[in-house]
Amino acid sequence: MKTPDWKTIKLVVFDLDGTLYDQHRVRTAMAARLLWATLLARDTSLARTLRAFRICREELGDGQAPDFLEQQYVLCAARCGRTVEEVRALTAEWMEQRPLPLLRKARAAAVTRFFRALSATGRTIAIFSDYPVREKLAALELDADIVVSATDTDVARLKPDPTGLNKILRLSGNAPSSTLMIGDRFDRDWQVARQAGVDAIIRSRRTDIRCPTFQAYDEPLFQPVLREAAGCA
Repeated sequence: MKTPDWKTIKLVVFDLDGTLYDQHRVRTAMAARLLWATLLARDTSLARTLRAFRICREELGDGQAPDFLEQQYVLCAARCGRTVEEVRALTAEWMEQRPLPLLRKARAAAVTRFFRALSATGRTIAIFSDYPVREKLAALELDADIVVSATDTDVARLKPDPTGLNKILRLSGNAPSSTLMIGDRFDRDWQVARQAGVDAIIRSRRTDIRCPTFQAYDEPLFQPVLREAAGCA
């Protein structure tokens, strides 16, 4: 298991959901809101639609579908008996907009300090997510140099397809050997890094033989950067 050699790392690419904030905490809070909406409407179709949408995206990611941007809505609409426009509106509201006020309090421990340390030491910070990034990043009160989403028209590929990560490498001018991917899923983030020839670490409570894991951004894994930043102050 290879630990990061921070002396050689010039670009750090973060996943967002589950990596920069506690996704379980946010989903639990959203589940309570969804339950209340379901009880008020006496209709479970909203919950079923959102669940079907997540499943459709997972299936499209597993198959590395080249046309997922439209297919995610088409497949979900067909399974739920809704129109594509209805699915698009519901998922935008419940998966993109409503969670935003919850993100700040769920932000990962010490992530702000680590972001500042990366910037202070001259490293490039990039975000690569399967979902739209900018509003969530603003809600987390974090800044990045490069932001790429699978929903960008020049990407249009879900992880573990490496199109988005390769775009970040091109934009930053960095080689895979000087890049580190930080995510929370082995089947998406570790795998996409592997396909692009980039090392990765994964935010997880469990250890794994594939790469180092961590829970908070002030653990020993990150101390070399934090100490380096302290020396730059």
